[in-house]
Amino acid sequence: MRKLSFLLAIIIIVASCGKNNEPVVPDVTSLSVVSVQINGSSLTNNGNFHGVAGGVQVAKIVFNNTVDPSSIVTSGLSFGGTIGSNYKATQGDNKQTIVLTSTASVAPLTSFTFSINTGVNLGGKIVTGFSSQYMTAIDSTAKFPTLSDNDLLTLIQQKTLSYFTDYAHPVSGMARERLGSGETVTTGGSGFGLMAMLVGIERGFLTRSDGFSRINKVVNFLNTQADKFHGAFPHWMNGTTGKVIPFSTKDDGGDLVETAFMMQGLLSVREYFKNGNSSEQAMCDTIQKLWQNVEWDWYRQNGQNVLYWHWSPDYGWAMNMPIAGYNEALIVYILAAASPTHSIPKEVYTNGWAKNGGITNGKTFEGTILPLGSDYGGPLFFTHYSFLGLDPRNLRDQYASYWQQNTAHAKINNMYCIRNPGGYYGYSADSWGLTASDIPNGYSASSPINDLGVIAPTAALSSMPYTPNESLRAARFFYYMLGDKLWSNYGFYDAFSLNTPWFSNSYLAIDEGPIVVMIENYRTQLLWHLFMQNSDIQQGLTKLGFTY
Repeated sequence: MRKLSFLLAIIIIVASCGKNNEPVVPDVTSLSVVSVQINGSSLTNNGNFHGVAGGVQVAKIVFNNTVDPSSIVTSGLSFGGTIGSNYKATQGDNKQTIVLTSTASVAPLTSFTFSINTGVNLGGKIVTGFSSQYMTAIDSTAKFPTLSDNDLLTLIQQKTLSYFTDYAHPVSGMARERLGSGETVTTGGSGFGLMAMLVGIERGFLTRSDGFSRINKVVNFLNTQADKFHGAFPHWMNGTTGKVIPFSTKDDGGDLVETAFMMQGLLSVREYFKNGNSSEQAMCDTIQKLWQNVEWDWYRQNGQNVLYWHWSPDYGWAMNMPIAGYNEALIVYILAAASPTHSIPKEVYTNGWAKNGGITNGKTFEGTILPLGSDYGGPLFFTHYSFLGLDPRNLRDQYASYWQQNTAHAKINNMYCIRNPGGYYGYSADSWGLTASDIPNGYSASSPINDLGVIAPTAALSSMPYTPNESLRAARFFYYMLGDKLWSNYGFYDAFSLNTPWFSNSYLAIDEGPIVVMIENYRTQLLWHLFMQNSDIQQGLTKLGFTY
């Protein structure tokens, strides 16, 4: 018994000695992030912030307890991107604050992920991490010398016109569909280009002789080479052979809307050159032949009171797409009614396009009443394509004043972008305009109800007759503030997103042409005067009940 007690005592003594000899681990301060500011902008955990000032990046981080910058583990705090852990750490204005200063400046519109990892760091243990996406702001310095607004508009028109001259298809003279489209030329975009070349002649960008030569090449190609389907041209064709290039599997024949855009241009050309020399008058005769050969009435699909967009010799009416308002295609019905050879009666317009009044809206959006069309108006090209030649200023029928319609549509689009319910960085009174354009990895008809954060310069610039102050403001911003990224050989690239950031490197004929033409209609009303003086057009408008 005594022996057992002795052994127990020895065990207790040994155990006590072992415990006393263990190293003492001090308590580790628990740290959590209270706030993070970078160049004065507050970031939130798991947030996404735009507009942090560029240059040297200074992060001010406040913790809940004392921190020691001398014990920093740089891999645990990082700016990511081009900075990473290349910074200097110092104590802030109190012992709970640390300041990280990058050792190099960073470019505007550059994305970073600022992160603070969990673990032992700064003399304590960070128990909750922090991660936030942010992007530096645009460079607000002017990229080009300041011009008068008048000279800026001239420069935009001249540079944009070069898409239709310098980049025209060498055989046909037609406009290529887009930059890099090779043999594929576009009917509607080429019609816009013809009108743009008239602007070029008037502004002295082209001589009359050069302009005529270029336009005449297109007219002769359409007359002798281009595929035609009951007088209508296809959407796309081969710029050398004139053979149709299908827009989609069954869209391999006539496209009445694209044909209308071309005819709007051709009739404007005819009015411009009709009293010219013998070569010019001969070209005008060819245009008249092309105009008279379009069988607008055929596209009623067996006498229906609506026009159809497509017809194919292989698929017939399989596309089955009625041209019903309100969209970009008002000009189709005007031309169809105006045709001296294949005209449509008024009921086709009333029942088909106007849906017996179904095109009316009358609701208020962004504080403005919208007379016609879908809510918020749709993409802004609705106010451009049909109205490159068709003058909306005094145009009215039983459904609307078209000046009121287009002005309301443009103002709604502008005010929506200023309100910016989607919270996209870069939307403002300076940067606005939603319409069909390229988007990252695709193409979309942007509008307030299909807002993907992408601005297309053509939207605001081509709306200049309707919103001159707002459009000029956008023109200045696009040129002076974004010109290093947005301005190149043929004027402004097609689209951009400051939210991403993303800048396209593309040009599309249907977006380029309206810029030249609608700026000119704002300045001198040139194309409006030309198109509206055509006697066939006047008769067609009267037939449909328009005043103008």
